[in-house]
Amino acid sequence: MTRIDKPIPRILITNDDGSRAEGLKVLEQIAAELSDDVWVVVPEHDQSGVSHSISLHTPLRIYSVSDRYHCVNGTPADCVLLAVEHLMRDRKPSLILSGVNRGANVSDAVAYSGTVGAAMTGVLLGIPSIALSQYFEEPDNIRWDTAAQLAPTVILHALRCGWSSQVSININFPDIPPDQVRGVKVCRPVPGSIVGVEIDQREDQRGIPYFWLGFRYAPKEAAAPGSDVEALRQGYISVSPLRFESAIQEDWHELSEALRNCLG
Repeated sequence: MTRIDKPIPRILITNDDGSRAEGLKVLEQIAAELSDDVWVVVPEHDQSGVSHSISLHTPLRIYSVSDRYHCVNGTPADCVLLAVEHLMRDRKPSLILSGVNRGANVSDAVAYSGTVGAAMTGVLLGIPSIALSQYFEEPDNIRWDTAAQLAPTVILHALRCGWSSQVSININFPDIPPDQVRGVKVCRPVPGSIVGVEIDQREDQRGIPYFWLGFRYAPKEAAAPGSDVEALRQGYISVSPLRFESAIQEDWHELSEALRNCLG
């Protein structure tokens, strides 16, 4: 039998849900369909909400399970940096996949997502990078099979089309069975789903206060036409191209003049 090589030479996978996350197993399955050389470098523990942060004030340790499977006591961005510039420095990955996140990364949440942060870090290193997330409405019934079955095809088609080296791709899968997905839509994240912050103040055994932070969500507010939220609600896979900066089209002449003259 003639051996058929898989299309992507080398893949790095990471996440923000940690080394024991079910979505990581799903991503390993996805990557294995695309490459014979898959490396796993993931945070040892859950790092949700850390965005693009890196560890500048604490040392990082790598706990190696095998030659191509490593856990890091740091953030998703730490994992990408250590993988590309240290563990895989002899031959860097052709593609970075981050996820599969437990829950959607859409709208305002994109700014805080460690899953997206890992992919954006890959872009800074000049490597095509994709974040993947599985939306759910019932925490006890997450449709991992939707991402598992459909992601390889979506990833391959995106790679064949290509995209700017300054952009990462953020893919979210809807909360429906794979055979009910209506297609793929290129979307944009829009503000509106985060409507406030919950601050839960408590006291420890010594009476010293500590705080838990959380967001109040109202995703219906972000369901604007063309948005990622709308696409998921309509049963589509949402694909959002993301970059660190984008041109703002408004006329800033008045502000420019005011600032130019403010110290005169």
